[in-house]
Formats: sequence, C-alpha cells, structure tokens
Amino acid sequence: MAGVIEVSRERFEELVAEALDTIPPELTRVMNNVVVVVVDDPPEPDLLGLYTGIPLTERGDWYAGVLPDRIEIYRNSILSICKSESDVVNEVRITVLHEVGHHFGIDDDRLHDLGW
Repeated sequence: MAGVIEVSRERFEELVAEALDTIPPELTRVMNNVVVVVVDDPPEPDLLGLYTGIPLTERGDWYAGVLPDRIEIYRNSILSICKSESDVVNEVRITVLHEVGHHFGIDDDRLHDLGW
C-alpha cells in the first residue's frame, strides 16, 4: 500500500480506546453486551467500521444469553483515506461514534444528519 500513512496496530488501538473515552458516561453506563475490536481489513471494500448485533432499542424481555454485539473498526481502510495522523485520529473518532450510534439504534441517515 504505497502512499498509505503508517500507524502501528498498537497506536491505532489506542486511538479507538481514546475515541470510546469521549463518549459521555451517561451513555457508556447503558452500553450493554458489546465488544469493540480493531480488524485490519473489512469484509467488503469501502467499509471503515461495522456494527453487528441487536441494537439496544430492539432488545426486549427475550434478550438473554446472546453473544455480544460487535463493533469492528477497519484499520487499513481508515489509514488508506488519511494523509496524516491527525486525520487518522479524527476518522477513528467519527467511525467509532458512528458504530456506537448503531448500538443505540440510530440508523445511517440520522447519523449522517448528526455529522457521524
């Protein structure tokens, strides 16, 4: 990948953790049964992140004993669209918050309206 900014996996994971730390505590307290992971490459081109699971707004009394929801942040996809580490920091934050929004049941259209 010529011309792609280099950010170590360790540093990238730190940026994801820092983005998660920007979520207000009143929201993180209600996040439930979700894991956030860094994955090098997406399952399809042009994805920066992916939420897979059952949003909080769709869970009912039946919700028990299920595997955690999964938020994947795609390292190489993000690095491929960034020109500097500050770009990476910004894009990681946007992507993390966008995918966390899906965990809260917010759809893509509304997230884009909100700037995420």
